[in-house]
Amino acid sequence: MSLSGRVALVTGASQGIGKACALKLAERGAIVALAARNEDKLKELASHISGTGGKSAAFPMDVADEEQIKNTCKAVIAEFGKIDILVNNAGITRDQLVMRMKRADWDAVINTNLTSAYLCTQQVISSMLRQRWGRIVNVTSIFGQIGQTGQASYASSKAGIIGLTMAIAREVASRNITCNAVAPGFIETAMTAALPENLKQEALKLIPLGHVGAADDVANAVVFLASEEASYITGHVLNVNGGMLMG
Repeated sequence: MSLSGRVALVTGASQGIGKACALKLAERGAIVALAARNEDKLKELASHISGTGGKSAAFPMDVADEEQIKNTCKAVIAEFGKIDILVNNAGITRDQLVMRMKRADWDAVINTNLTSAYLCTQQVISSMLRQRWGRIVNVTSIFGQIGQTGQASYASSKAGIIGLTMAIAREVASRNITCNAVAPGFIETAMTAALPENLKQEALKLIPLGHVGAADDVANAVVFLASEEASYITGHVLNVNGGMLMG
């Protein structure tokens, strides 16, 4: 699954799943534009990729800011000439029961998780249309498929990502551009590490494979969907959840 010559933009690339995706894309030969709010972590990751023979650059960006998205996408295209692959990964949580959820927290989650994916896609699509090749991979969640108590905003944003994925897939398919989503289940990240131990044990009981996933498990799925080998797959949600959701 060589991605040599391809340019990939990854949002939320400073840690967790986004970082794993950036590393895997670089391993496959892609030039990787790293986008996130934490500039220090981005530069550290860019240095690591360079040290292993890859090529990348850091682009500090807050996906909740439309102007920053526009400016970053322009900067990536100016530096690398194009964007072939977009990985919409950036996301946050502001968990609370819906009866107590503050509107500001709802808006923050929807804007960061869902609206940013629409805005980033809108900014890169012209580059993909011109070359008649593109891969858009959106990171959703199992909770966008089954819901979760206390996560009305997060689940809504991730369910919205699935609808967005299918709509875009239909719009751009005739130009050899695919749009797919990856839906992680219980993945070992900083976000899940903060959960109480009893909740982790309860989650384990729901996983047929009997263990939590790693960020690399999700990244491998993202790289596949970004590759030429996945050229006949579009509008699809690829579950990476150890069997938590079947059917």
